[in-house]
Amino acid sequence: MGNREPKMAAPAVHDVDALAGAGPPRAGEPLTDPGSTRSRPTGRDVARLAGVSQATVSLVFSGIAGHRVSENTRNRVREAAKRLGYQPQAAARQLRLGRTGMVLLAIPDIKGPFFARILAGAHEAAEEHGLTVVVGSQWDSDKLASMTTVNQFDGLLICSPTDRQIGEFPAFMPVIFLDSDPALGGRNRIVVELDVAGGMRSAVRHMVGLGHRRIGHLRYDRPSHTYRARQAAFEEESRHLDVVERLIPEPAGFEGLRKIAWEMLAADDHPRAVICDDDLAAACVYHAAAEFGLRIPDDISVVGIDNIDASAFFVPGLTTVDLSGEELGRLGITAMAGLLNGDDPQAPAPVRTRLVVRQSTEALRM
Repeated sequence: MGNREPKMAAPAVHDVDALAGAGPPRAGEPLTDPGSTRSRPTGRDVARLAGVSQATVSLVFSGIAGHRVSENTRNRVREAAKRLGYQPQAAARQLRLGRTGMVLLAIPDIKGPFFARILAGAHEAAEEHGLTVVVGSQWDSDKLASMTTVNQFDGLLICSPTDRQIGEFPAFMPVIFLDSDPALGGRNRIVVELDVAGGMRSAVRHMVGLGHRRIGHLRYDRPSHTYRARQAAFEEESRHLDVVERLIPEPAGFEGLRKIAWEMLAADDHPRAVICDDDLAAACVYHAAAEFGLRIPDDISVVGIDNIDASAFFVPGLTTVDLSGEELGRLGITAMAGLLNGDDPQAPAPVRTRLVVRQSTEALRM
């Protein structure tokens, strides 16, 4: 009766508790020291509620738990902290570890829908690992090297870099490359691949399966691994097809894209199927088709790549390759946390892509 707390089943004690030489506080102990005027919950309170030792709580919130504390225990500690409103003393932890807890995520275009998905996944994972994500855009290698040195970031994540954006960074700086060339991996460097080649192959096979043998391709002229991988996959899958290709210069902008799509469809023998390197180029094909009175998919089938939120609301809905930006962001932050914890994480398997079939494609009508 009274104000007694309900008893919780005591979990198995982890090795870290044994090494600390002290188990969790006893169930009968109060949440704060007797006679204390302190109202703010402490790490001892969190330990008691979670059924672990104070050492375990310290490890979880220090960001160096690594494999010494199971994921289940980490989640239990964080849940207890959330219930109590406990806030770890970040400044003291940073001084102790010599770290700020901040990582820089460099993306090509902060307005791009795909990169917004990466940022969403990165933020979610960063909260789990006690990190803070700062976003940078419109960068080059020199600017990044300067930013990471001056602003004291603990690590750097670089997304879809062009060749000129890949430079030399201090060896001590952990770097995660997202949607990049696997050859960039090495000591203190991890590449999280995105299977864009597999996505492009699925797009071409989809068109072939619908009976199309003459295919248009709107291709970006960008010197980066992700676009080289798309092009190599396209060429491999379309080697026995009649291909009409239009190169999109950088930068093109919406009007430039629309003009290139218009030029492709202006020919009397225009392709009846078009694959685009992203959904924005596909939207421009929609515009050009409307100008010529062509109906999608009756007169022309269209496939994009990205699966931006708006693609489902195109009229008709756009068939496109879904690139899981959220998963890419989550895996990137998880890999970064492993490097910062002193682990030796391996590069994860490439993030899978999938074709989302909507109403913009149908079997070829003779």
